[in-house]
Amino acid sequence: MSIRWGEKRYYSLDYYLKHTYGEKLYKISLNGGMTCPGRDGTLGTRGCIFCSEGGSGDFAADKRLTITEQIDQGKKLVECKHTGTSYIAYFQAYTNTYAPCDYLEKIFREAIGHPDIRILSIATRPDCLDTETVRLLSMLNQIKPVWVELGLQTIHEQTADFIRRGYSLPVFEKALSSLHHAGIDVIVHTILGLPGEGLLQMLDTIHYLNTKEIQGIKLQLLHILKHTDLADYYEAHPFFIPSMEEYFELLGRCICSLRPDIVIHRLTGDGPKPLLIAPLWSADKRQVLNKMQQYFKEHDIWQGKELSHD
Repeated sequence: MSIRWGEKRYYSLDYYLKHTYGEKLYKISLNGGMTCPGRDGTLGTRGCIFCSEGGSGDFAADKRLTITEQIDQGKKLVECKHTGTSYIAYFQAYTNTYAPCDYLEKIFREAIGHPDIRILSIATRPDCLDTETVRLLSMLNQIKPVWVELGLQTIHEQTADFIRRGYSLPVFEKALSSLHHAGIDVIVHTILGLPGEGLLQMLDTIHYLNTKEIQGIKLQLLHILKHTDLADYYEAHPFFIPSMEEYFELLGRCICSLRPDIVIHRLTGDGPKPLLIAPLWSADKRQVLNKMQQYFKEHDIWQGKELSHD
């Protein structure tokens, strides 16, 4: 198989951005000051079982700042390692369409109105995308590209109930269809290593997504963080946590099974070091990524390899 994505053996976000925008775009994590239905009492009060107090936005900016101030602060934080001139405004913390549409329009317009922002990326839940909100996103997509990141995690309902996802698979499919018809790119979040799921169950999720109109995927390693219900469960019922080598093997199988036109936005994930309980080996991100690339070369891992052999 020939090299198609530069030095990497998969369709990386870095490759996509450089070939689409001419440079790497750094993500600035923003906080729109929202919560989610799993925390405000609509579906529950404790969120998903793995979710930290920061609502998966532990690296997002201070919500007390304006969106413009958050962007400018984010630029300063990465100026030592980002040599480009453009950025992605990433609304990351909690559920970023869980607010009245006029408020969403205000903060999203402020973000895309910033001269250095090229893309607006919004992390949300499929059950928080009504017709009015999708219409707003479609309108904004005419100004600058809008990405919607949907937290699916798994297609298996038993696991979804365990992690307290709070919606069924048909809800995801409806949201995906609405976004597709609105012309909006979708990145799907999945978690590898959820309790009770083996390789076959995880590959089921990959195979399912191969049949859907998605443009990107995040393959997230399960992190156990302090002060989460997952941490309490792990202490009471220890479950399998892969070693680095075992995770690479699992990840390799998923990548080989993934449709080659889907951009891979993430392969591991970041757990805040002060909160991380397991796997501790994931804390050294640079070492993990270097060893991962070495593993892929040694084991001839290529995105879509298994599909091309069908």
